[in-house]
Amino acid sequence: MTTGIWILGNQLTLDSDLFRHQTRDQPIILIESLDYARSRPYHRQKLVLVWSAMRHFAAELRDRGYTDVTYITADLSNPTNDFATPLLDWIADRQITTLRLLDPTDFPFRRAIEAIALPEHVAIDWIANDLFFWSEAEFIAWATGRKRLLMEDFYRHSRKRFDVLMTHESGKAEPIGDRWNFDKDNRKPPKGQLNPPPPLTFEPDPITRDVMAQVAALGDALYGQLEPFAWGVTRSHALQVLDDFLTRRLPRFGPYQDAMLTDEPTLWHALLSPYLNLGLISPQEVVTAIETAYRDSIGSDREQPLASVEGAIRQILGWREYMRGLYLFFGEDYAHSNTLNHDLPLPDFFWDARKTDLNCLRCTLSQLEASGYAHHIQRLMILGNFALIAGINPQAIEQWFHAALIDGYDWVMQTNVLGMGVFADGGKLASKPYAASANYINKMSDYCRDCTYDRSDRLGDNACPFNYLYWDFLDRHYDRLKLQGRMNLILAQLRKISDADRQRMRENARRFQTKISQTSKTSKST
Repeated sequence: MTTGIWILGNQLTLDSDLFRHQTRDQPIILIESLDYARSRPYHRQKLVLVWSAMRHFAAELRDRGYTDVTYITADLSNPTNDFATPLLDWIADRQITTLRLLDPTDFPFRRAIEAIALPEHVAIDWIANDLFFWSEAEFIAWATGRKRLLMEDFYRHSRKRFDVLMTHESGKAEPIGDRWNFDKDNRKPPKGQLNPPPPLTFEPDPITRDVMAQVAALGDALYGQLEPFAWGVTRSHALQVLDDFLTRRLPRFGPYQDAMLTDEPTLWHALLSPYLNLGLISPQEVVTAIETAYRDSIGSDREQPLASVEGAIRQILGWREYMRGLYLFFGEDYAHSNTLNHDLPLPDFFWDARKTDLNCLRCTLSQLEASGYAHHIQRLMILGNFALIAGINPQAIEQWFHAALIDGYDWVMQTNVLGMGVFADGGKLASKPYAASANYINKMSDYCRDCTYDRSDRLGDNACPFNYLYWDFLDRHYDRLKLQGRMNLILAQLRKISDADRQRMRENARRFQTKISQTSKTSKST
């Protein structure tokens, strides 16, 4: 009876139940699949990050004394470069009777694994994914039967459950600072000379260079720039990024976490999500480190601002756990959500930023092409907002996010994009659509300053498309949106616009949408 361990590419940790009670001589396998890499036009740097991190993790296993580690690289010359073939060969060679895996969380990937025709004598031992605060069963138990699934309710419950940023001085658990949420303090626009610190970068080592050469050989089917590649690829790198966040970025993270600047793609953001989503660092240790840094600083001349500390913890203990939990709770049919019946194809400029003359889109997409990274407000209020008000097909934009973002996985992108970003679920997740005109973009960025369009115009020939698309979105979905209580104030503003002006905006929106339909291609269809 031999148990073999299959480590998936987003589970690169020894601190998991997958390794409980394991001997150092048990067979372990990690597999790069060229077929899987070709299933989407992935960002080149995303493939480099995942494969290099996997290769470094395999080397770490060997260094720690694991004596039977098999690593299968993606072979461009192999026409059947999938997961199944090397896995079955390894099972036969090692005489595996039980294949142990950590649940991948992503539904499609689990289904792909279940579809592998294993020998009859081989059983799969699925280990519950413990790379999150909440287990799948725990979250579903919390969510089942609730009249509302608000993130704030979940976040407060999580704070209490895990005793994070809590005080017990009154004899009962209370939030530090007497507030659960400091979000209103964390919305400063980027005015003046901000001078954020440059991100911590890492020079590619020989292993990473080999992977880069391999990805370069895949040709034009992929997306984004290959170089310069500056992401970390090991747990040691991830811990350095965490330390950099705590020492140089956390103090000003909160106030400017919603800001956007043309030449500052990272500002004070933590840049930890790629490493969290690969398993190189755990959400528990990140939250503990942030809270410890805050408590240790109290009373000093470098006390960490509570608003920044709470905001960072909310993104991990609150938002990240909530998104993953709802993905599991909603189930596989959620992927097909399209309540608003949007069907516009994905514009070409999502694959090539040079093809748009909208400065906010060009800046965000150019930054993303360069590194695979865009922060959460760029994703929500530039990319998602545009897709929502223009009427882009939700599956097309979700699949693009999955392929293009350095930290994108199925469980990350479905709820974030379909629910939060483009309101395709009709409000199962968000209490309102996150739609906005150029006014918001101008307030929270410097993008409008150098744009060819007039941010203050919604009717003229040079009107910003975000303006007429926004009001047209509200107009064409008025009957549905009036059922969302948080939309009443802005819908009242819509009713004040004259019929003639609404018709003019409608015509502008249709011309813009027609242009997208006529110029969109399918060469990088996902």
